[in-house]
Amino acid sequence: MLESVPPLLLNFLLTIVFSFIVGLEFHNYLKSNQFQFGFGSIRTFVLIGMFGFILFQLNPNAPFFVLGIAVLGVMLGIFYWRQSALKHYSLLEIIIALLVFLIGPVAVTFPSWFLVSFVVLLILMLGEKPVIHQFSENLATNEIVTLAKFLIISGVILPLLPDKQIAELLPVTYYKVWLAVLVVSGFSYLSYLAQTYLFKTRGLLLTGLLGGLYSSTAATVVISRRAQHLKDDWANVSSALIMATAMMYLRLLVIIFLLDNSIGKNLFVAFFSFIIFSCIAVIGLLYFGKRDIRKQSAEMSQHPLELPTALLFASMFVLFTFITQTVISHFGDHGLNFLSVVVGFTDIDPFILSLLSGKYSVPENAIVAAVIIASGSNNLLKAVYASLLTRNRSVVLAVIWQLLLSVISFLYAFYEF
Repeated sequence: MLESVPPLLLNFLLTIVFSFIVGLEFHNYLKSNQFQFGFGSIRTFVLIGMFGFILFQLNPNAPFFVLGIAVLGVMLGIFYWRQSALKHYSLLEIIIALLVFLIGPVAVTFPSWFLVSFVVLLILMLGEKPVIHQFSENLATNEIVTLAKFLIISGVILPLLPDKQIAELLPVTYYKVWLAVLVVSGFSYLSYLAQTYLFKTRGLLLTGLLGGLYSSTAATVVISRRAQHLKDDWANVSSALIMATAMMYLRLLVIIFLLDNSIGKNLFVAFFSFIIFSCIAVIGLLYFGKRDIRKQSAEMSQHPLELPTALLFASMFVLFTFITQTVISHFGDHGLNFLSVVVGFTDIDPFILSLLSGKYSVPENAIVAAVIIASGSNNLLKAVYASLLTRNRSVVLAVIWQLLLSVISFLYAFYEF
């Protein structure tokens, strides 16, 4: 049906609709901040959007469009001068108006996904002001410095590293080692920010979810220690531990797809099944346990973007690459499977990423099997941690589930591959 609508009419209607929506949000912004006067109403936004669209269509490369935005800028400047006399110095409203003027040109020039993203961002800037202010006030100064360092090592150092093999016994390039570090660190950092700044007050289940995206083993240790005093709250504790394990599979799946799409496709069915069934188990536990998932939280404070952490990961990556190459050279596929079981009791991320980034003399299905075995072995480690650290019945169901996933992983890897 939309194909029959002339493109010019469709873009004009989109400009009007989106200008109207932004105007509505601007009206709510004024109301929520108790501003008595704005530079205009909802109709003003629609007219500004129409103004920009028509001038752009008339002559996009000539002075008409530039003159139009200059006239609008002068009017907004006069408004700002009047507002500053009343001790109101915010430029947000003026910038929003200028961006609304650009909705028409964006609708004509850019793809539809960009237009929608553009308008959504305008709405968020108006509607989420308290959240943004709270986030900026709570954000520690060292977080900005650490993020700046990460941008440097990703945007400056990474492109400078040669994409050539490090050594004969290290079948991986300098570039891929650092790329793996950046992928894992960046993924963990998103989880870290969510835990630290967006969900400060969270229950055990959310701790398991966010912590599992960060590190399921670390999340298991933290939750298990907290559960020492929650022996009767088996529903919350076990569901949190199971959720952490489910997020491990999601985290690995995303990272694997980023680095090797082919292996990601081979792992998708198995890992996605583990995620779905784990989530069903969590829902069942919470339903039958009838517990408040908001109660009890556990903190995870280790920072994933500190340079020593990144360098340690890079060192472990290189070490596992060397060990893997040595084992494959002497023992082949069977040696790789045995190594996967052993590695599962350590940090599996550098091992799995070394498998994806290295050039080993083994078929792809052997690498897929090794990843599944390592994840299953890691579940054994988490079951041991949960049992030893908690020492009460609150983790029994989670331990059983982790052992079950381990057995299924081993059987699936050995019989399917």
